[in-house]
Amino acid sequence: MGERLIVIEHEADAGLGFFAGWLEAAGVEAEVVRPYKGEPVPGRAAGGLLVLGGSAAAWDDEGYGWLPATRDLIARAVDEGVPTLGICLGAQLMTMACGGTVERGDAGLEIGLGEIETLPEAAADPLLSALPSGPVRAIQYHYDAMTTLPEGAVRLATGARYANQAYRLGDRAWAVQFHPEATPAIFASWTGGGEVPSERAEELNTRVEAAGDELERTWRPLAEAFAAQLARG
Repeated sequence: MGERLIVIEHEADAGLGFFAGWLEAAGVEAEVVRPYKGEPVPGRAAGGLLVLGGSAAAWDDEGYGWLPATRDLIARAVDEGVPTLGICLGAQLMTMACGGTVERGDAGLEIGLGEIETLPEAAADPLLSALPSGPVRAIQYHYDAMTTLPEGAVRLATGARYANQAYRLGDRAWAVQFHPEATPAIFASWTGGGEVPSERAEELNTRVEAAGDELERTWRPLAEAFAAQLARG
């Protein structure tokens, strides 16, 4: 029996991606909850919590009726010291749940292969210290931004377009604005929805596809570091 992790998936095209195999190999048993299919969001995630991305705005409770329960779940996990990771929308939900602010980004859509700069605080962080030294590249796709972080948050990474790219809250909760889990195929499914002009989508997809091995080398250690937090109990 591996370490048990509750995963909140907001839509079919934004699943675990690379993380599915990486976490399984690290001994993690993921239970994926799909509220968009009517599955109830649990009240508690005892072993660990991973909240994935999606096209929803973090405040759109009317359009996505499970968001309040998801924010409540995150807040409880953070309060109880449960290992928690929020990715993109998941990070924004954590920010709102814990007293920060999320707004439509004033710098517009951040999309494609982007550079993330880790801050000095990342060197001693249980997750981000696993990354290679220097700037790293990650997949981005978001309109909204975490503009005010929760009280006590430790900022861990920044970027040229949006300053708040990663933070830790307490000892065992992390929020990342980018997509360490996304495979090139998942990213291509996002750009194929018609929001991005076809020529631009092809250019973005080509760059992400070419970086596939780099993305795996960069972000697998982060997934393994998160798995190690789950193993600590």
